Amino acid sequence: MLGTAAALIFVWLGMVLAISFLEAPLKFRAPGVTLPIGLGIGRLVFRALNVAEVALAIGIGVLTAVGGIGTAAGVAVGVAPALLLVQLLLVRPRLSRRTAQVLAGDDGPRSHAHIAYIVLEVAKVAALITAGPGAVRLTLGRPPC
Repeated sequence: MLGTAAALIFVWLGMVLAISFLEAPLKFRAPGVTLPIGLGIGRLVFRALNVAEVALAIGIGVLTAVGGIGTAAGVAVGVAPALLLVQLLLVRPRLSRRTAQVLAGDDGPRSHAHIAYIVLEVAKVAALITAGPGAVRLTLGRPPC
């Protein structure tokens, strides 16, 4: 079970790295992609990412609860979903409101929610990087670091 949990952790990590740190900034550099188009794409992509993240977090939580996991990896497994909840409940609504304003043509003041989301993404990546190898070591029968 922990082997499957480890695989799900690395899938989650890969998705966050690919979308948040590769796709998101690059889409605005593509020819013809205006701010409204980029924001519309981002809204769809991040909604899909967040749905996948919730599913992965639930799967990982169930598998690690049943399979047992070490302290360091267990904490990291708990931190990543907690950070995701903060993103979904506190930061994403602010980003969504700002996106709606921009799409409606209101330039208004810039939001600091974007920075908060990025900081939470970096922390989530760190948690997943900690949790993944811990779950792998447990799967292989070695104590986690």
